[in-house]
Amino acid sequence: MINRQLLHPESIVVVGGSNNVHKPGGALVRNLISGGYKGTLRIINPKEDEVQGIKVFHDAGELPPTDLAVLVIPAKMCPESVETLARDKGVRAFIIISAGFGEETKEGAELEQRIVDTCDKYGAALIGPNCIGLMNSWHHSVFTKPIPTLHDKGVDFISGSGATAVFILESAVIKGLPFNSVWSVGNSKQIGIEDVLQYMDENFDPERDSHIKLLYIENINNPDKLLFHAGSLIRKGCRIAAIKAGSSESGSRAASSHTGAIASSDSAVEALFRKAGIVRCFSREELTTVGCIFTLPPLTGRNFAIVTHAGGPGVMLTDALSKGGLNVPKIEGPEADELKSLLFPGSSVSNPIDILATGTPEHLSLAIDYCEHKFKGIDAIFVIFGTPGLVQLYEAYDVLHKKILECKKPIFPILPCLHTAGPEVAEFLSKGHVNFSDEVTLATALTQVMKTPRPASPEIELFGVDVPRIREVIGRIEGNGYISPEHVHELLECAGIPMVPELVSADKAELEAFAEKVGYPVVAKVVGPVHKSDVGGVALNIKTSSQLEYEFDRMMQIEGAKGVMVQKMLRGRELFIGAKYEPRFGHIVLCGLGGIFVEVLKDVSSGLAPLSYDEAYSMIRSLRAYKIIRGTRGQKGVNEKKYAEIIVRLSTLLRFATEIKEMDINPLLADENDIVAVDARMRIEK
Repeated sequence: MINRQLLHPESIVVVGGSNNVHKPGGALVRNLISGGYKGTLRIINPKEDEVQGIKVFHDAGELPPTDLAVLVIPAKMCPESVETLARDKGVRAFIIISAGFGEETKEGAELEQRIVDTCDKYGAALIGPNCIGLMNSWHHSVFTKPIPTLHDKGVDFISGSGATAVFILESAVIKGLPFNSVWSVGNSKQIGIEDVLQYMDENFDPERDSHIKLLYIENINNPDKLLFHAGSLIRKGCRIAAIKAGSSESGSRAASSHTGAIASSDSAVEALFRKAGIVRCFSREELTTVGCIFTLPPLTGRNFAIVTHAGGPGVMLTDALSKGGLNVPKIEGPEADELKSLLFPGSSVSNPIDILATGTPEHLSLAIDYCEHKFKGIDAIFVIFGTPGLVQLYEAYDVLHKKILECKKPIFPILPCLHTAGPEVAEFLSKGHVNFSDEVTLATALTQVMKTPRPASPEIELFGVDVPRIREVIGRIEGNGYISPEHVHELLECAGIPMVPELVSADKAELEAFAEKVGYPVVAKVVGPVHKSDVGGVALNIKTSSQLEYEFDRMMQIEGAKGVMVQKMLRGRELFIGAKYEPRFGHIVLCGLGGIFVEVLKDVSSGLAPLSYDEAYSMIRSLRAYKIIRGTRGQKGVNEKKYAEIIVRLSTLLRFATEIKEMDINPLLADENDIVAVDARMRIEK
């Protein structure tokens, strides 16, 4: 319920404003005044007559009609204050700084709900409680510092945690990252991160509004809303990066201890962000670094030149980029020789281009010019330039400033000497630039940006999937739990997922006849126990009828055995596809190498069903084991196109069979031509 009174209030009252700027009420008044708020600022404080030069009202009854109220009073006093201000003074927006609500006690949650009910009754917007406030170019209704540089093309930053918002602002300010607005939504009782994104999406003006959004999330209340509006904003030209804290069990406990947040599994978060096109970050430094990357022109390729006067950082940056799958190509040929002749003896131009510690600003300019105009296949330029403390860098940084404005290729300034060259770096930032002081952090963040796919298409891939038959099969299944191999086989067949020839039976002769038909060798698996290997219920490479008879008799003695499955023995690379249902998110589809590798390496990637082909390819290519899937060291890879097709078909099956709560196909056997499902299980809840 975001409204004008919240964003552009003509009048603000600080309930609990004071002269003590070391307390929230005083600091908030100070920030509003120093931020140049042009509306009418009012204070309510029963113990003061004047606060920071402003005449004080002793109670709400004396107050004229007001747009926005910021409450910095004890939690138990907030519900009555909100009721009075909304009912009698026409206040239609509230920011509640106070803590002591649902994040702490049941009684606090009841106070919180009374406030929400009042705001809903009078059509008022509510930020908080338990937050640091809201800051935009019109009003600085926060009690904290730092106050970053604000302008309309800066970053929109939305945080579920007040303290974390402060720390992220600290990290951003020293990088020169500008802001347009800062939202601390606290307990998000009425307006949460999803609601702010919805407002920004539905009111987006590409000429006026910021194109960069940074999020710190502790609780995803509405995954569908987050997905829809984040994806919509990105399609409109915005770029979004986010941290989701509390995705581990321990992290969830820590998050809920101060915000009442509900955990989301890490795979669910990964899948949601991938589908929306959100760049996922894992630290404050990474988030603000990605924000700085977003301020530069978009990259058109993955090949980078490094210009440095310090060899070590150039080597570390090269290693970090290569680890992330990005390229630092060798530079050679007549143009390289020409540049080398213009630099001091001992300089290197092979990439990194090392102009030496004695390199001059003119050498820096030359190296950048050659990367921009003469060296082919370079998509962006990193410039590492610091000082040992012997010289000033104003001239060098002025060269860098001019080149950033002139060059069409993005230039990433890495200026590491924040202490010994502090004034020079500050002047460089004052010209509207950002600074990446650590080259490895930059490479890690850039890798995350480059591997994040575009928002997925909302269309469902239906080709080759028999939806009516899926519903018919589900309708025939009775009860809950793991379903029979026959039903699993039927459902995979409905989705067009190829399966190895198999027969399930408790009749030994029937199984022997099937084995003769498909040809030995075959595999036998007990039917009944869920974990077949654990009970000795799997026999591979059965080559004769007598061997099959022996294994059949042995397996039927296993506790819980209902029959035996016989399959044609196939060979190939083992792959895995699985899925689990996450409340509020839907089905999370997982893929990776199969067999024991799933449990041992835990190298899986996730996507949110239903999946597009682009999403499936992104999942496959984000695996650490992707080189094995693609083929390495003379070994042929698997049919990646068919693997992606099976992932997409499975996701469509799950979309129309929501009763399936857990499933896996492990293994899928794959070679360069075909991929077939060998073993699968499904658990349903109707």
